[in-house]
Order: sequence, then C-alpha cells, then structure tokens
Amino acid sequence: MLDKLQSLEDRYEKLNELLSDPEIVNDTKKLRDYSKEQSDLTDIIEVYREYKEVSEELKEAKVMQDEKLDADMQEMVKMEISELEEQLPGLEEKLKVLLLPKDPNDDKSVIMEIRGAAGGDEAALFAADLYRMYAKFAESQGWKMDVMESSSSGVGGYKEIIFMINGKGAYSKLKYENGAHRVQRVPDTESGGRIHTSTATVVAMPEAEEVEVDVHEKDIRVDTFTSSGPGGQSVNTTMSAVRLTHLPTGTVVSIQDEKSQIKNKEKAMKILRARIYDKVRQEAQAEYDQTRKSAVGSGDRSERIRTYNFPQNRVTDHRIGLTIQKLDQILEGKLMEVIDALIMEEQTSKMEQIGE
Repeated sequence: MLDKLQSLEDRYEKLNELLSDPEIVNDTKKLRDYSKEQSDLTDIIEVYREYKEVSEELKEAKVMQDEKLDADMQEMVKMEISELEEQLPGLEEKLKVLLLPKDPNDDKSVIMEIRGAAGGDEAALFAADLYRMYAKFAESQGWKMDVMESSSSGVGGYKEIIFMINGKGAYSKLKYENGAHRVQRVPDTESGGRIHTSTATVVAMPEAEEVEVDVHEKDIRVDTFTSSGPGGQSVNTTMSAVRLTHLPTGTVVSIQDEKSQIKNKEKAMKILRARIYDKVRQEAQAEYDQTRKSAVGSGDRSERIRTYNFPQNRVTDHRIGLTIQKLDQILEGKLMEVIDALIMEEQTSKMEQIGE
C-alpha cells in the first residue's frame, strides 16, 4: 500500500510541474485533464502526507525514549508516543478507503426521474414528497436544480417529474436512490383512518457528456408537436414540444416544459444521452454481478429499497437494515445520515472483495 501511495505522490508532484509549464497552460484540453487528475489526487495525498508526518514523529519519539532523560521528560515522551500510535490506525483506514476503486461518474451532476407507481393519487402525492425532499437536499449541498419535464396528477402530485441536479459529486450521493420507494400513511381522503401503502420509483443517472455516448443525428427521429399541458396560450398553440426517438435502442424522450423548441430539444438530448449511457452501464453491471457481489448502489430498479412509515415517523432502508425514527427530518432533505450509511456499506463490501 505504501509503495502505491508513494507512486501517487510522485505523480502529484509531476502534475504540479506540468501545470506550471507554459506549453500545458496554453493547451486547454491538457490543462483541464491534468487539473482534474490533480484534484482527484488531492485528498489522498493530504492524508498520506499526514500519515508520513505522524510516522516520522513516532519514530523520533521512540528514539528519544531510548535516551537517558529525566523522569518528567520520559513521561512526556511516553504520552507523545501513545497519542501518535492512536492516530496511525485511523489514518491507515482513511488511506485504504481512499485507495478503493472510484466510480468514474461520482463527480458528475445527476438526472433524476420520479414516477408515481402503485397507489393512484396517493402515489402521485408521494412522488411530489420525494421531489421536494431531493430539492431540499440539493439546496443544503449548494447544488442547482432544473426541472426538465413534469406531468402533474391534478391533486398536487406528480405522475412523473424529471429534473437535473447540477453540482460536483451530486451523483456520488444520489446514486443510491435508484429503486422503488414505499410509503405507509393515512391519506387525507381516508375517512376510516386506515393506513394505505403506495409506491413511487426513482431513477438516478449520471449526466453523460457527448464524448461518452456515441449518439448520431442520423439515429435520432425528431418529432415536434403542440404542448398539451398548462402554460398559457403560447404553449398550447406553438410547435414547441419535442419528441426524440433513438432508433437503435428505441429510447424515447418527450419534452414540452419550455416555450422554446430549441430549449426543449436541448433538455431532451441531455435526458436521451443519460438514458442511453445508463442503459450501457446497467448492462455492464449485470455482467459484472454474475461473478461479483452487487454493490449497494446498483441493482434491480424495481427492487423496494426504502419504506417511509408516517404513523411511526420511521424510515427503513431495506438494503442495509437501517431504521431511523426521523421521517420528518428526512423529508426535509436531511438525507446524509442515510447516505453515509450506504457509502460505508459499499466501501466495506469493496474491501471484502479486495480481501477475497
């Protein structure tokens, strides 16, 4: 592990030299690539340098311990050695985690789709609750949010809502939301006080760049039509809505959120590219899972991953057996306790696989 860390530090120093080279500074692509590589290494290099510093201080303290010192000085050295020895295991664990294979999509923005599933109007209302939860979480992280398409249910809920969360690392935290979310509560329309169970599905996809997905214009059929949703006279009378069909995969995206056909097409292309990229990733993951245990963040999209129980103010994540009595806080966007537990579980799983 130490040899690997030293090679990474050598590369980090080399990148510092490259980024000060005028030839690199004037090459936009190389400057961007090297800057990203350096940024990706920063966390692990900082911890590694701290580890080396503590190790060196411990070595020096042990040398001092062997020297002839007065009683007070011996006690001080003994305390220093004890403190330094306590620090090392924690730093070693941090380094092991930072050396784990990183999902190349973790730093990306995320496109999310929420759909009301079983439960009619109550499912649509729950879909709206989930959307607000993610919106508040995004706000707490300092990320920007953009609704790309929505279809309301008429009772204040959503049959479907598609939105993009722009921010570094958004996908790394929200990728665990893939799957079926279940709610248990008494609907406002229920006069007998009976608890109903409804579900909504969530899909989280990393934003895909053009270079990552080979989508040719000749493979896309573009249809335009008048918008059917709310938005006023101009929305309903102009050919602003766009439907893109990717012929090789049969992927279809329709957008009518904007009054501008150009803006609708741009949004539709982002979703189309993300869906195709996600499809390729899912197929690769399925092949990988035939020989390896599936990670927490990947799996069947129809799998029930979490239950939100209103009567008991309880949230349960079924994948890791986590139950917390903080439903009210979770719905206010305070998701980090759940996300941190999922990240920890995935890291532990990866360490076990490396050990095997």
